[in-house]
Amino acid sequence: MTAPVFVVDRLDGIGPEFVLDGPEGRHAVSVKRLRPGEDVVLTDGHGRWTEGVVKTAEGKDRLVVMDLESLHEEPSPAVRITVVQALPKGDRGELAVETMTEVGVDAIVPWAASRCITQWKGDRGLKALGKWRATAREAGKQSRRVRFPEVADAATTKQVAELLAEADLAAVLHESGDEPLATVDLPAEGRIVLVVGPEGGVSPEELALFGDAGARAFRLGRTVLRTSTAGTAAAALLLVRTGRWS
Repeated sequence: MTAPVFVVDRLDGIGPEFVLDGPEGRHAVSVKRLRPGEDVVLTDGHGRWTEGVVKTAEGKDRLVVMDLESLHEEPSPAVRITVVQALPKGDRGELAVETMTEVGVDAIVPWAASRCITQWKGDRGLKALGKWRATAREAGKQSRRVRFPEVADAATTKQVAELLAEADLAAVLHESGDEPLATVDLPAEGRIVLVVGPEGGVSPEELALFGDAGARAFRLGRTVLRTSTAGTAAAALLLVRTGRWS
């Protein structure tokens, strides 16, 4: 998938030509500066996509695409990777979402851990969640994905434990882990849920609750990664081992 990707609301009933306008059209014409003859991909972000050729670029925000192919659908991966990401400070949350999207994570769950300095409350929380979702969308387009990661509502510790209890592999990145994530047996299909704690670490109470839900603690390596990079590194490791990067 090398052609630039643009998101459309619906692909059902799309004709041999399609007009891409609004913010996506503006990005195609004024930012990407696409010209006639160049290939583009249109996707709904949920795995469905079609490829076409630029016919004309009109004004600053209108792109006419022709020669559209029939619809394709990217199958869901056999092993889905969900990262539970504790809320980092500042814009490091968007950094974590951006890089996890780029490497191929399937779902991201914001987690209000007890040691998080940042707490999402009221309108501020809704705004922050909106930024995470917008970041996932833009990073999905930039990395040429047609199935963008779902960014869930912020979860409590109890809700994270429930998510871990339903996983085929439940893992918590923690220094107490005796086994490296690189050697754990992975399921052939199903869901992996990986918990990334805040800068202050996962508390003993949280670790115990997650353990009761069936999660095990694993380490990545000898170095200590920041919360905004640990999920990306761990996901990349798992994507290689599941064959998603082969």
